[in-house]
Amino acid sequence: MKVYQRRLRNRKRRIDRRLDPERRWGAQPEAMTRGGNLHYEMAERTRGMSCGGIGAFVELAQRTGLVKEIDDRLHLLKVHLPYHESDHVLNLAFNALLGGMRLEDIELRRNDEVYLDGLGAQRIPDPTTAGDFTRRFDEGSILTLMESVNRVRERLWAQQDKDFLAEAIVDLDGTLTETFGECKEGMDISYKGIWGYAPLLISLANTREPLYLVNRPGNAVSHQGAAEWIDRAIQLVRPHAQRVCLRGDTDFSLTANFDRWSEQVDFVFGMDASPTLKARASTLPEAAWKPLKRRAKYTVKTKPRNRPDNVKERIVKEREFKNLRLDSEHVAEFTYQPGKCQRAYRVVVVRKNLSVEKGERVLFEDVRYFFYLTTRTDLAAAALVQYANKRCDQENVIEQLKNGVNAMRMPVDNLQSNWAYMVMTSLAWTLKSWFALCMRTRADRDEVLGMEFRRFLHTFVLIPCQLVRTGRKLVYRLLGYNRYLTKFFSTFLRIKSLRIRPGPALAA
Repeated sequence: MKVYQRRLRNRKRRIDRRLDPERRWGAQPEAMTRGGNLHYEMAERTRGMSCGGIGAFVELAQRTGLVKEIDDRLHLLKVHLPYHESDHVLNLAFNALLGGMRLEDIELRRNDEVYLDGLGAQRIPDPTTAGDFTRRFDEGSILTLMESVNRVRERLWAQQDKDFLAEAIVDLDGTLTETFGECKEGMDISYKGIWGYAPLLISLANTREPLYLVNRPGNAVSHQGAAEWIDRAIQLVRPHAQRVCLRGDTDFSLTANFDRWSEQVDFVFGMDASPTLKARASTLPEAAWKPLKRRAKYTVKTKPRNRPDNVKERIVKEREFKNLRLDSEHVAEFTYQPGKCQRAYRVVVVRKNLSVEKGERVLFEDVRYFFYLTTRTDLAAAALVQYANKRCDQENVIEQLKNGVNAMRMPVDNLQSNWAYMVMTSLAWTLKSWFALCMRTRADRDEVLGMEFRRFLHTFVLIPCQLVRTGRKLVYRLLGYNRYLTKFFSTFLRIKSLRIRPGPALAA
């Protein structure tokens, strides 16, 4: 490791010299990008590949027991000729981890001798075989796969700091995924007129891991069948957390379950602005309302810059479109007992005072209410609104699963096979989270957990390397440089030292 540190320092010194901001440049007679006397040639013995980081994730899958867990619990193949279930699952996961967008991208890796040697594999399944594997799944086997991953997840959580899950936050949301196929079983038309599927995502906000990913027809409402999966998520997270809190929008205000959930966990759910709740809010005395001050989106580290002109607002005024302008926000609270509950709950209400404008004219004033029902009593009303609004980060997780990992492209022929594809491909995002959990410092862990997938891909995976086989060792000799390589090496050493013992089986 000391040799690596010296080499990394030398590479950093060279790049810092090139990019020195203090260097005074004179006028250049030619463009910086000027090429040279270029030639291409084919190496005879030296072998390399562009994805030098993949070895760390092969090791991560082995050391965490993911491979063994899948092979022990998932039984879809009568005979392993030549692949095991874990080979198929990791084939799809690694395809996504390397930036593959569709099944056909597997063929490029399958014909890369260096990549196969890097995996320690004689061969990997081709795209057709991978698609056929997804069609072997039914709902029970998909659940088995998700619980296999969750068993590994639990064991990795157990190795974190004591305060790692001091408060586990479970976010709930649904989304729509469009498909242009006409013969995909299980797809349907949504309320937006989009044909496709309506996945449900239940994720752990602390690590952005997808705990359960459920495929449903495109006409399914967000909360359809959600209660069962929420119960599973509670059962999964609760033994590892000092406190668990569910967060969801108005679609997940399943009041018939509130009393049962409140005995196990906390929750914060949006509530529809029903006539009953609006009447309660409008009759509150004015003294009950307090101004709601939003936190700044970011802290200015140097000095503030002049804000550019708002082009959208200028066009809206010039063309006299109807425009809603927020004048002020106030917050208050009261208790309320939903009809399907046996007890009352705290309700925090936000009152937005709006001006409805057309051009420069104010047409009329409008008041709108937003309600949050919760078991939390430790947060002030304004703080609870901020806490509930942080659930919007799950929209970023959904976006990364859709267009970063490309897990929701629905490339196969029916609801369950696409569900299986979605779960296996989303493992690439899970491996990113697990890699972050193996990092040495909390600051590094939080930085990598917050990375977009494409940035993570180019930082930790797509590192040029030479593959060398010496004796009994397979050496990834990294050729490129970026400022995260020191963290990459230290994290890989921690992965190599993992000693995760198998735990008891989860209830199916």
